[in-house]
Amino acid sequence: MADEVSKAIQDEYPDDFSWCYGCGRLNEAGHHFRTSWSGDQTVTLYKPAKEHMALPGFVYGGVIASLIDCHGTGSAALALHRKNGNEPGDGAEPPRFVTASLHVDFLNPTPQENELKALGTIHEIHPKKWKVEVEVLAGDVKLAAGEVIAVVMPSSFLAKEEG
Repeated sequence: MADEVSKAIQDEYPDDFSWCYGCGRLNEAGHHFRTSWSGDQTVTLYKPAKEHMALPGFVYGGVIASLIDCHGTGSAALALHRKNGNEPGDGAEPPRFVTASLHVDFLNPTPQENELKALGTIHEIHPKKWKVEVEVLAGDVKLAAGEVIAVVMPSSFLAKEEG
C-alpha cells in the first residue's frame, strides 16, 4: 500500500475549481481527497474522521460514495491530462470533470479506524467522457466497488451571474 499520495491532480486545479466538498483543497470543511497515479491505476488514500461515523466502529456510506465519486472524476482528469502530454506538477492546467453517473456497491462494512485506499481503472469512452471503475479497500478487504462516468466540465459551470 502506498504511504502517501504525491503530485495529486486536485493540487493543480485553479482556485475557481477547488471548492468541492470531497476533493477541493480550498474547502476547509471538506474531505480533501487527493488522487494520483499508482502504476497504470489511480489511487486516493483517506482516513475517515470520527464524525464520519454511521454507528460506533463504522463509517457512514455517504463518505464512501463521495470517495468513489471524487476519485472517479480525479482519475478521469489524470487520464486526459496524460493523454494531452502532461503530468501533475508540470505547470499545465489539467482538465476538470464532473460526474454524469455514479454507481456504488457496498460489499463490506467500513471500519472506522482504517486508512482507506481507492483504486481506479480508467476507460476512455469518448474524448470528453470517461468511465472509471473504483474499488475501496481497507488493507486487503474490499469494502465497496463503484463506477463513475465522468464528463469534461462544461464552461457554463463557472458562468458568473450579471447584474
